[in-house]
Amino acid sequence: MKPWRAGRRPAAALALVVPAAALLLSGCGDTGGLESAGPTPTAVGPRELWPSLTPASAAVDDYGSGETEVVKGVTVPGGDLHRVDPVDVIRAQQAADPDTYKEIAAGLADCGDPGKRGSGCPVLSAYFADLTGEGDDEMVVGVKAPKQQLVVRVYTYRGGTLTQIMNDEDAVISVELAGKTVVVRAVADLSGYEYRTSWSYDSHQKAMLPTRDEIVRTGPPQTPSAGPSEAQPASPSASPSATPSASPSPSAS
Repeated sequence: MKPWRAGRRPAAALALVVPAAALLLSGCGDTGGLESAGPTPTAVGPRELWPSLTPASAAVDDYGSGETEVVKGVTVPGGDLHRVDPVDVIRAQQAADPDTYKEIAAGLADCGDPGKRGSGCPVLSAYFADLTGEGDDEMVVGVKAPKQQLVVRVYTYRGGTLTQIMNDEDAVISVELAGKTVVVRAVADLSGYEYRTSWSYDSHQKAMLPTRDEIVRTGPPQTPSAGPSEAQPASPSASPSATPSASPSPSAS
């Protein structure tokens, strides 16, 4: 278990052949016709620098991508993740690795079960979407961590087991679902910019991978990035939804 951590192609030239008869048949007062747009720019391919450089064979940093984790001790009734309480999932992972979750242990105690879920519960409402393309919904869970960090995780149910297929932590501005992609917007260390990471499912790795990672300008220099929004903790529901949800859908214990 990982600790909290955090081209354009030139348009092809189109040759047009106009028969001479067509030109002769055109009216004397016709001012229309084809005009040359000028020469087409020559395509320039990539130029390799330092071709004799020995390629690296291993990554320097462990980004945590491509890693999965089986969550033990959580029952998924009928294989439907809509019927799973995200708090139960985080508590099961805490029980398996207490040291990793020691900074949010006090908050988990405020998540109810039994009793009403308090405002100090770090586990947010779950979202559901088919992110793997296999026909069943995955569960997206957010967990508030110290220093205004947000942990974003995705869980799937396959082979009779609950499996975590994505784990990301950052100073999150917002999280968006775009089709089968989870887009995480985070505060950048440059004023007027933000980081955007797009996570998509990879069928070979059987996990969500950061398929696109970019820094985007959002305003002039010295423009402070928006901080993480204050989200409300999840609250249990007696009748969980059985269909994919585009809005937060609290799960029933």
